[in-house]
Amino acid sequence: MTSNTSTNETDFDLWLEAGRTERHYWRDLWRFRELFYVLSWRDISVRYKQTVIGVAWALIRPLLTMLIMTIIFSRVAKLPSEGTAPYALMVFAAMLPWQFFAAGLASAADSLVTNANLISKVYFPRLIVPVAAIVTAFIDFLLSFVIMLAMMAFYQFWPGMRILALPAFVLLAILTALGPGLLLTALTVRYRDFKHVLPFLVQFGIYVSPVGFSTSLIPEQWRLLYSLNPMVGVIDGFRWCLLNGEAPLYMPGFLLSTGVTLFFCVAGVCYFRKTERSFADVI
Repeated sequence: MTSNTSTNETDFDLWLEAGRTERHYWRDLWRFRELFYVLSWRDISVRYKQTVIGVAWALIRPLLTMLIMTIIFSRVAKLPSEGTAPYALMVFAAMLPWQFFAAGLASAADSLVTNANLISKVYFPRLIVPVAAIVTAFIDFLLSFVIMLAMMAFYQFWPGMRILALPAFVLLAILTALGPGLLLTALTVRYRDFKHVLPFLVQFGIYVSPVGFSTSLIPEQWRLLYSLNPMVGVIDGFRWCLLNGEAPLYMPGFLLSTGVTLFFCVAGVCYFRKTERSFADVI
């Protein structure tokens, strides 16, 4: 009896150590990967559950936006396309990363408030929640890419070998959404006003980003300054890959946009980690 009791006590030892959670935070991200899968799948299923047209909404929205921008910028404003590429393809090549960025930003910003009950009751790395929210936007991106392929088939305009670099630009788009998304997530927990400001910022951002027009229309002396917008580099990269080189990549601006993206990623993670301890109390 004594031997069994000793064995059981050893099996159920509980170690309490100050700072252990902080030191093992990044390891805990991997340990809680199943929670990441569950939250991602839940967000995806809820997004399309009990909808009239379901997944088709993810296809219709960017398609309608592309049609409106093509009419306004090409037919009305008479702006040129990139080389010989059809104007509609040029716009939709930009709509792919922009819709992902906008949807990912909105989903991440509201993710902690939506999961308030989980945040206040259970310990896990809170970083999982906004990252899982961005996955939902990535599914919409994949669905929209199907439209891009259909449009290429319609116009008989196919990308060249540059499309092999597309995964790198997709990763850049994810990082571009992740950095500001983490900042807005942490700020929304403390200041709920950001939830109402975000739609305005996204709507304003689509007009200051080169979605409906070519970056080459920006005067040369302003192109580098314009590239401080991190979405400029992402959009130019997508067009460079998908339009068979018709849209040349302005390397100084691309490197600057990438640098801004990495800055926001580091700032977003640092600020999120700094404020994470207070989420359960504030939310």
